[in-house]
Amino acid sequence: MSRFDTLAQWLSWQESLHPLPIDLGLERVKRVFEALLPSGAYRPITLTVAGTNGKGSSVAYLEAFYLAQGHSVGAYTSPHIVHYNERIKINGKPVSDAQICAVFSQIDQARGDTTLSYFEFSTLAALLIFSQARVAVQVLEVGLGGRLDAVNIVDADVAIVSSIAIDHVEWLGKTRDHIGYEKAGIFRSGQPAIVGEPLPPRTLIDYAKAVHADVYCFGEAFSYVHRAQTWTWESEQGKIDNLPPPALKGEHQYRNAASAIFATQCLKSQLPMSEVSIRLGLQNVTLAGRFQLIEGDVPVLLDVGHNPQAVETLVAYLREHFPAVRIHAIFSMMKDKDIAGVLSLMKPMVYQWFFAPLTHNTRAVTELVMRGIFEECQIQHGHWGFSGFAQAFDAAKQAARVGDLIVVFGSFFLVSECCVNLKIGESKHEH
Repeated sequence: MSRFDTLAQWLSWQESLHPLPIDLGLERVKRVFEALLPSGAYRPITLTVAGTNGKGSSVAYLEAFYLAQGHSVGAYTSPHIVHYNERIKINGKPVSDAQICAVFSQIDQARGDTTLSYFEFSTLAALLIFSQARVAVQVLEVGLGGRLDAVNIVDADVAIVSSIAIDHVEWLGKTRDHIGYEKAGIFRSGQPAIVGEPLPPRTLIDYAKAVHADVYCFGEAFSYVHRAQTWTWESEQGKIDNLPPPALKGEHQYRNAASAIFATQCLKSQLPMSEVSIRLGLQNVTLAGRFQLIEGDVPVLLDVGHNPQAVETLVAYLREHFPAVRIHAIFSMMKDKDIAGVLSLMKPMVYQWFFAPLTHNTRAVTELVMRGIFEECQIQHGHWGFSGFAQAFDAAKQAARVGDLIVVFGSFFLVSECCVNLKIGESKHEH
């Protein structure tokens, strides 16, 4: 007998089931996982991706490459932008409400009196759905850190750490060394550990060596050469010439794509991969909310970047693709982020700022606090007093002229509100 009838009811209940929204540690979730999928149950080949930034892109490349090759693929990502179902995809399509509710019911029965967090529920749901569908390969995005993240209950056949920057300091530590150690927790003995970060902290490499993982670093084991219209991927094993540019924009995407290509080469004996599929995957890859451009007289660019490293790439992208364009920024952030660091980077780029309060989110920064940070950073041209995204967007649209650009950035939650408001990414699955 299922506890609830609808996905919305299940999710609402999960939000309050466990006392802490984020509770890092594997003991509880592993116990339930082993009850649901005991040894001997079908488990797909697993690629796990951790990193401060670039995780979502890396998962998207891997998914695109394997789909182009004709393998069945499960992709698990978080957070979602519009619909929860985006987190769990099979062969590029979000699974249905009915599928998710069915496995939630199984998890609920298997857990006994063990409480699980919202994220732990979603991780178990993805793993159960992928096992039941018998996908050939599952690509799993770590939610937070690595070592103690629920995704790490599965031993990865290949693990990627895409980048290391300062974020989530209250859980992962205040230095790149601390954070590197946490991310390295997804590495396994005798398995490929791919490091996409160009300047990895010592702790990351030390951990990989301590657990006897096979370490492959960007710039040593593999790299890329970017030419005007094409690029070359190079590794110790060989190279692939004249590749099309990745469909995801920004110079950093070449590094993410290069890491993902290397991962497919590590698994070639189990999951064949052709150059043709890599080329197709690069052209077909999509990812909502990363440099996502909505065309119009005044185009709108969406980016979920919410830490200085991510916003540096946004600034570089704007400089390259929108030089001398007046930029109107609609902006909001979580209060635990480096807001001043992000504002300082964007300050030279932005003509006018429109603060969109995320009033339904207790983690979001308030207008009062944001005004103080604007003063600290000596930023003028701030527009305030909006009830939420819709009002801020209307004001930015009125202020903009043809040829200007509206940039919506600073938080997944803000980009989500924008997508709902502008009806971007409307549901393609059952509700």
